[in-house]
Amino acid sequence: MIEVRFIGLDGAVRTVAANPGDRLLEVAQADGQPLEGTCEGQMACSTCHVIVAAEDFARLPPPSEDEEDMLDLAAGATRTSRLACQILLTQALDGLTVRIPGEVRNMQGR
Repeated sequence: MIEVRFIGLDGAVRTVAANPGDRLLEVAQADGQPLEGTCEGQMACSTCHVIVAAEDFARLPPPSEDEEDMLDLAAGATRTSRLACQILLTQALDGLTVRIPGEVRNMQGR
């Protein structure tokens, strides 16, 4: 199992268990985090934008050019921003900490 820590909009920290190969987006959604993922992982939106803890960012594979383009559209993007749909969890990412941005674009109006 892989542990992932989510820092919510209210600052609350939740630690959840995930399996190797799970996408961070689905793990976050299963935990009730407010990540929409409108395009279902097709990199056509930025509604699954998360901010990766600075100490964990280097453990991730670099983003593709397409992901970087989508991050340019994300509300509140930082230098450690990533799209959760593009992060496949591996044992090397055990203990990953991500923050849900203060600005979340919810395209479905939930």
